[in-house]
Amino acid sequence: MKTNLTGIILSGGKSVRMGQDKPFLEIGGIPIIQRIYDCFEKFFHEIIIVTNRKEAYSFLKAKIVSDLIEDRGALGGLYTGLFHSSHPYSFCVASDMPFLRESLIQYLIEQANGHDVIVPRTSDGLQPLHAIYSKNCLPQIRKMIDKGKFKIIDFYGQVTTKIVEESRFIRLDPTRESFININTPEELDFYQNRKKFTAAGSPPSNPAV
Repeated sequence: MKTNLTGIILSGGKSVRMGQDKPFLEIGGIPIIQRIYDCFEKFFHEIIIVTNRKEAYSFLKAKIVSDLIEDRGALGGLYTGLFHSSHPYSFCVASDMPFLRESLIQYLIEQANGHDVIVPRTSDGLQPLHAIYSKNCLPQIRKMIDKGKFKIIDFYGQVTTKIVEESRFIRLDPTRESFININTPEELDFYQNRKKFTAAGSPPSNPAV
């Protein structure tokens, strides 16, 4: 069922550790960006991709926008995505997360009413690039950017933030696959060649952005 939210994909990373453009790497024969887009299509009438390489994503039926404030990392990308969003709430992920779980996204959407940020917290910490944000966050994000602070979680204390603890959603994603980023050739090789994902065999998730 489609929801009255926007889906935002942040694709502004430079893929330095990978050495090639991560969103177009294939997992199971499907580019990561396509996997994310296919998942988003089930939930969102509006999908926004924030990137400074707009032509590379023209094959997707999405609203493709460039950073309003350049070189401000994921926080700047989030600001741009929320600015262009047509809906009060948006679900935001990074473009190198190939294992999104529909059931977990649906659960987070159900928590959105009345809060500006709905963010899951796993044993690795907060997961700001698998979270829901309201347009009310825009002024506070801009203040952080103007202060030279570019960590997403830095503005959480300035808005109404709901932290969803791991114990509340772990049944929907027991191996925490939703939060995995593909950052290095070794990680790519691991997931390309795995037959079945197990928590014991997985690299650790990334710390909060």
